[in-house]
Formats: sequence, structure tokens, C-alpha cells
Amino acid sequence: QVQLVESGGGLVQAGGSLRLSCAASGSIFRINVMGWYRQAPGKQRELVTGISDGGTTNYDDSVKGRFTISRDNAKNTVYLQMNMLKPEDTAVYYCNAEIKPRGSYYVRNYWGQGTQVTVSS
Repeated sequence: QVQLVESGGGLVQAGGSLRLSCAASGSIFRINVMGWYRQAPGKQRELVTGISDGGTTNYDDSVKGRFTISRDNAKNTVYLQMNMLKPEDTAVYYCNAEIKPRGSYYVRNYWGQGTQVTVSS
């Protein structure tokens, strides 16, 4: 059973920083892309950033220059360093990963449980 477990959310003042972590565990053969999505109240879930297994990254324009995604392949973990946080960054942040479980022919999409990030003005 593969699962993603997130940690690191919380309440921070505008201009502050938070670091999110997401660890994949279980019977994993390979992890392809890992990424972070967020969903604010009343809005659709949106892609914030992603990183390939080779380290290629992409960012939504709204977070470029403020957020940094990284991953530790040995630990099956992805991180999101969030700096210069703004009130509009307030959302539930979800980790996502494309994972090929051991013994499976297929790559599946997995989600973390979500972690709340609240930025006060």
C-alpha cells in the first residue's frame, strides 16, 4: 500500500516562511513526477509546482521567485520551501506523485491528505 504523508503546514504572518514535506512510503518501484497543489476555499484545486525524477521543475507564475520545490530521491520525499508568503497563498496544500508500485504494470497518481497553510495579513 503506497501512501503520501505531508507535514509542515501552519499559521504564519505575511512575509514569513514555511516548509512543507511529503514522504512517500510503501511498496514503491519508481516515483516519476512529484508536485504540490493547493485549494483555497471556494476555488478549484490548482497546480503550484512540480519536479521530475531528474530534477526539472516548473512553477505557477504566482509563486515564481518565492517558492522552491526540491526532492530527495533516496528518501522518496518532496519539499516545498515557501518564502515571502502572502495572504492569497492561504489554502490546503496537497502533495501529489506519480508512482509505479512494485509488481504493478501501471503508474498511478497518489495524493496526500492535505495540510493547511494560513497566511495572516
